[in-house]
Amino acid sequence: MKNPFKIIIATLSALFIFGLGIGVGYGLTYYLNNQNAADAAETPPDFDLFWEVWNIIEDKFYSGVPQDSKITTYGAIKGALSALDDPYTIFVEPKPRELERDALNGQFGGIGAYIRRDEEKRVVLEPMADSPAEKAGMQKDDVLLQVDDTPIQPEMTSDEIVLLIRGDVGTEVSLTVSRNGDPVTLVIERAIIETPSVEWRILEEYPDIGYIRIRLFSSRSAKELERAIAELSEAGAKKYILDLRGNGGGLLEAAIDVCSSFLTDGVALKEDRRGEEPQLYKVRRRDQKLVDAPLVVLVDGGSASASEIVAGALQDRERAPLIGERTYGKGSVQLVYDLSDQSSVHVTVAKWFTPDDHSIDGVGLTPDIEILFTEDDHKEGRDPQYLRAIEYLQTVNSE
Repeated sequence: MKNPFKIIIATLSALFIFGLGIGVGYGLTYYLNNQNAADAAETPPDFDLFWEVWNIIEDKFYSGVPQDSKITTYGAIKGALSALDDPYTIFVEPKPRELERDALNGQFGGIGAYIRRDEEKRVVLEPMADSPAEKAGMQKDDVLLQVDDTPIQPEMTSDEIVLLIRGDVGTEVSLTVSRNGDPVTLVIERAIIETPSVEWRILEEYPDIGYIRIRLFSSRSAKELERAIAELSEAGAKKYILDLRGNGGGLLEAAIDVCSSFLTDGVALKEDRRGEEPQLYKVRRRDQKLVDAPLVVLVDGGSASASEIVAGALQDRERAPLIGERTYGKGSVQLVYDLSDQSSVHVTVAKWFTPDDHSIDGVGLTPDIEILFTEDDHKEGRDPQYLRAIEYLQTVNSE
């Protein structure tokens, strides 16, 4: 009997042709033509042992093998990648890849609502202001019961529910919610929902300090930062806090653009690829810059990848001190290859270094001023890193 899972080998062969490595999952995205994978005619000799094992499993495994060949294909790919011993070289299935792509694009087709689980594990909704959800009548604390014909089950993940609600702009989705115990049906037309990556404000207690937080380095981050700088400067900011805490990374190009908003020229980072000369990424021209204003950068253990690129450049170039905790330590660069079924493989293709040739991979960046949270800080809702940043800026004169 011919083995029904020959697609496994075809897919794996295509992946090895691309070259395995890892992906920052948030680096650069490349779209490759994967049509030749299906043309693999014969099983490569190296996989004889694989088929020997799989034939035994098919014949003897008590529970039977999955009927959906994709389950086995995805499992085989993930197993092969795990042999590379690189936590960032990963295979991402189609639905998670869709969410990842939306996050990096900074927008998606949806209804404009937040979801959360309450203590009873119910899915609770809250519409964004002036969103399609609010206009269709959604109210805060509506409990989601069903999306179109799909009932909401307790075991569903938030990502699974989000993917049910999102869709093409202009299409409609029907939500059945419980409101005060009564079922209510909302028919909502999906629209473009933007997800800002940057937030900013003038500190009420210190009106000469502007606060900027970047949550993710998306394709929108550079433009949003330009707007933040312009508005804060116009509002009277003379000194600035850049908060990168909890920012797990994003697009490499966005990180370089953010570096370029605080530096006049020179190198932002160095990249080393296998068999190639090191590549220097230099500061770019930006319409809005803060090259002279006093600046501090907040970092913690959740600051990773693109966040460390920015923090490392500003620290090495003596543009700003780092305040907080040691960063995560992810110093590798990934390319994201989108595949024929909308899944993707994230491949580590390079290591990056700060302008002064410091590698942070596995060690992170050491803050200039280390401030750790205590148990009392958490209990009382106090942010000692933020307070130390304000204290530091109070000692610095602005021109």
